[in-house]
Amino acid sequence: MASAKDIVVKVINSRTARAIVKKIHYSGKCTQNSQLHFGVFIGEKLCGCLQFGPPIDRRRMLPLVAGSTWGNMLELNRMAFGPELPKFSESRAISVCMKIIKKNYPQVKWIVSFADGCQCGDGTIYRASGFCLTAINKNSTMYKTPGGEVVADKTFNNSPVREYKGIKTKDCEKLEGFQLRYIYFIDKTYIEKLTVPILPFSDIDKAGAGMYKGKRISIKDRRVTKATSGDQSESGGAIPTNTLQQNEGAEDAS
Repeated sequence: MASAKDIVVKVINSRTARAIVKKIHYSGKCTQNSQLHFGVFIGEKLCGCLQFGPPIDRRRMLPLVAGSTWGNMLELNRMAFGPELPKFSESRAISVCMKIIKKNYPQVKWIVSFADGCQCGDGTIYRASGFCLTAINKNSTMYKTPGGEVVADKTFNNSPVREYKGIKTKDCEKLEGFQLRYIYFIDKTYIEKLTVPILPFSDIDKAGAGMYKGKRISIKDRRVTKATSGDQSESGGAIPTNTLQQNEGAEDAS
């Protein structure tokens, strides 16, 4: 049986990345401004993808780390992993991506990403991969259409008739949840430049923001329910993971 050490992470083209994201990401949608695309393989089979690019909300991101320029940071826009990947593949793949970015794009000092508590979870993988939790915000901007598609309110607002595929927001179910912001410091000296507090992971439960696979569940309860689930363990803090060496599947970006 394959283990996380058997995965191979390498750069792929945008067309291939978009196809796998549309196929297996919970949103079924791609972020159009992604620039770096990493495929996660078992043997020759592409089973997952990570995409990095400029942040969507640019004006709010840069001030998070004092003195940063746009070249200093990226957003992890999409992370999609198929069910055939072995447990711990997510954190192993993230560590490889960070090593590749550090070596080939040394100007990139930090990575921001968001956990969507409305549809997915509260960021278990980010916590297991050494990200810092920097914000827990209520998110009331998402709607589920009668057909089951989840759409952001800005999609309706950007339409001249405030509709999406002929559907108005009044016809949709409004989703309630949280959005959690995580930051990973490739250059650890940049932690000192962070302009917002690093929040303890216990704040997630205090805010009632604990989510797992789209359902509300506290981290405390998850420690029990996940004992045999094969998912990342929860200990209330970042869990160190051994990074892959180059001969374990990392391929330099060119």
